[in-house]
Amino acid sequence: MHKLTLKELSAQLQARKISATELATLFLDRIAASDLNAFLHVDRDLTLAQAKAADVRLAGNDAGALTGVPIAHKDIFVTRDWRTTAGSRMLQNYVSPFDAAVVEQFNAAGTVTLGKLNCDEFAMGSSNENSFYGAVRNPWDKTAIPGGSSGGSAAAVAARLAPAATATDTGGSIRQPASLCGVTGIKPTYGSVSRYGMIAFASSLDQGGPIAKTAEDCGLLLNAMTGFDERDSTSLQRPKEDFTRSLNQSLQGLRIGVPKEFFGAGLAADVEAAVRGALAEFEKLGATLVDISLPKTELSIPVYYVIAPAEASSNLSRFDGVRYGHRAADYKDLADMYKKSRAEGFGDEVKRRILVGSYVLSHGYYDAYYLQAQKIRRLIAEDFQRALAGADRLCDVIMGPVSPTVAWDLGDKTDDPVANYLADIFTLSTSLAGLPGMSIPCGFGQGEKNGKRPVGLQIIGNYFDEARLLNVAHQFQQATDWHLREPA
Repeated sequence: MHKLTLKELSAQLQARKISATELATLFLDRIAASDLNAFLHVDRDLTLAQAKAADVRLAGNDAGALTGVPIAHKDIFVTRDWRTTAGSRMLQNYVSPFDAAVVEQFNAAGTVTLGKLNCDEFAMGSSNENSFYGAVRNPWDKTAIPGGSSGGSAAAVAARLAPAATATDTGGSIRQPASLCGVTGIKPTYGSVSRYGMIAFASSLDQGGPIAKTAEDCGLLLNAMTGFDERDSTSLQRPKEDFTRSLNQSLQGLRIGVPKEFFGAGLAADVEAAVRGALAEFEKLGATLVDISLPKTELSIPVYYVIAPAEASSNLSRFDGVRYGHRAADYKDLADMYKKSRAEGFGDEVKRRILVGSYVLSHGYYDAYYLQAQKIRRLIAEDFQRALAGADRLCDVIMGPVSPTVAWDLGDKTDDPVANYLADIFTLSTSLAGLPGMSIPCGFGQGEKNGKRPVGLQIIGNYFDEARLLNVAHQFQQATDWHLREPA
């Protein structure tokens, strides 16, 4: 039962072949037996209470497509009953008095919460090694990282500890771990999913999205997650839509843009081979490959690592030891309490980004760094628009690798932050432009020490083109079985 897709599980529940309580118990038992460190907080009683409520709805024919289906939430979404730590000592025992908008929407849909998932501290990282609660292990190879910051979400779905999970993507944190763990994940257009109750890292970049086994499952999850929320000033006022409406459309005539910048120096040969193989499969499905250029791609790393730390330094200033969060036990005065509480509560990567952000926002450097980065951000977005928008657009979607390599070994890059940052080269530009992007499994590469590790194909579309991306991904998954492969 744990191997079924979200849609298949829903059908089993609707047909009364299994109860929500039985299904939740199955996954709770799998979580208890796991050694991946994917979950930070599990409460069996809370989960089973939700499952019993779902069973009542199912028995009363008051059930929707997701009623009774178990999911897990990245520990960046606040929850009223489960602890919310954001992977940080700063929020070690914090329990929110309210639910995030995303959690509210899934609760209304009748899903059953399995628990909270490990993540890089305040979603800052590409390997899930920055969590105060320890690194998550990749279920394909426990000596490897799962990717970050949503590593717990991707690892849990890959290991079948949960059929689906919520995640967030600031610079690639849905797509990269989905790629490295061999599952499907989508970052929707910026503003499509409410950020209310999502602990902020970089407010102009953070976006919630789902990770699941298939594109079809991701569409079902997006149906519940998206929608206008007046509590979020960046939420877009758009009508609800059915993201699964186009899944079965033919790909005949689809034009796929292949950026030359995604296939240059730095891309591992095994990753390129898997991605090229996927592109060839799309040609068999009727698509046409078009060579394009996204010339500002190489600037996305310096631009992102100016803008994101600047916003992080502002957002994290609220954690001062006064109102909530960690407070130092021993201090002399208020200033000393601020310093010690933040020094003890934040990890190294978070401190590094706060320092960088404070520097680029400081007097005399704002114009030289932050303002220039914002100008280049606009140029990056214009590159995509030339390719994807208008009657003379070059292509319908863009495809390429998600990560330049397969998952690396735990500890390989912990002493070299820049090497970690460079791993985001193919995902950052999409986030800076606010475009939707997704990762689907497309093969395997060779790990340095321990055999095969998953490779993901990135699919990027124009604003609000999620239904097309899911259609493209679904058709590929109907023709291949990479998404069905499971770790031992």
